[in-house]
Amino acid sequence: MIVILKKDHDAEQLANLKDWLKGMNIGVHMSEGSSQTVMGLIGDTTVVDADLIRALSIVEDVKRVQEPYKKVNRKFHPVNSIIDVDGEEVGGGKMQIIAGPCSIESEEQICGIAQSVKAAGATMLRGGAFKPRTSPYAFQGLRKEGIELLLQAKKLTGLPIVTEVMDISQLEMFGDVDFVQVGARNMQNFELLKELGRIKKPILLKRGLSSTIEEWLMSAEYIMSEGNEEVVLCERGIRTFETATRNTLDLAAIPVLKEMTHLPIIVDPSHATGYSRLVAPMAVAAAAAGADGLMIEVHNDPQRAFSDGIQSQTPEQFAQTVEKIEAVLPHAYKY
Repeated sequence: MIVILKKDHDAEQLANLKDWLKGMNIGVHMSEGSSQTVMGLIGDTTVVDADLIRALSIVEDVKRVQEPYKKVNRKFHPVNSIIDVDGEEVGGGKMQIIAGPCSIESEEQICGIAQSVKAAGATMLRGGAFKPRTSPYAFQGLRKEGIELLLQAKKLTGLPIVTEVMDISQLEMFGDVDFVQVGARNMQNFELLKELGRIKKPILLKRGLSSTIEEWLMSAEYIMSEGNEEVVLCERGIRTFETATRNTLDLAAIPVLKEMTHLPIIVDPSHATGYSRLVAPMAVAAAAAGADGLMIEVHNDPQRAFSDGIQSQTPEQFAQTVEKIEAVLPHAYKY
């Protein structure tokens, strides 16, 4: 349920209304926009008399919300959220470009790539320290050492760092990580999501391989319901019948999500397509469709990469892709 307040509502009456609702174990989420203030009611709202609230002098209207997600819902929070990642705003109108290798392999590799992508226009550095792989025999990442190398690259370039957490037990190593990523395989790891909801760090939540948009938003709700409202969604392609690409990039998710939620949305064309030659056109398409950011895999020697070399651009290809993205931004769809 949402309560739309009148523009010049009385503060004392509002405080009394909040106290009354809290007495019925109803959570209250306030969202103040330029034209109206919305009060979102969270909990068992069947005990709330909507007509009684609607009759109050400070109330413009009351609406019941049918969707199971509340804090994520744009009806509860009409204004677009802006998530600060160590000084870089996601959702604030600037196209954020996250770039770097799938896996951190060595100090020379990650630091060299970090310098290259920054020079080309990247605003954040990605790199996998913990790698979930389909095969147990594939490279699983450098783990704690990988995070330490990523921090060295940040010290060298100043770029905020993004890396994936796979398990609650790993969180103690993420104290200096700027943007904590939840991978597609963990989108419905609800215990991990709840734990991430109790920390004060921005979370990058990737869509599950076969997840609906509502399931994805419910996963974001798990994080936000625990108190952490700094969530960014990442469309990385979904599994369909198509085999010409690694996954199927759902660009329609961008306008759909802009209607359904206030959270920023970025797109990962590398995992979505699975081929480096397809990354640039899909990155440009995502930017034109109004995405708030992009995540692109870049490797200095893709043919010898420990993981996902086939979908990784070289630094030179990445620089050309950034030029194409920047060319389309003035014409990108605005929400």
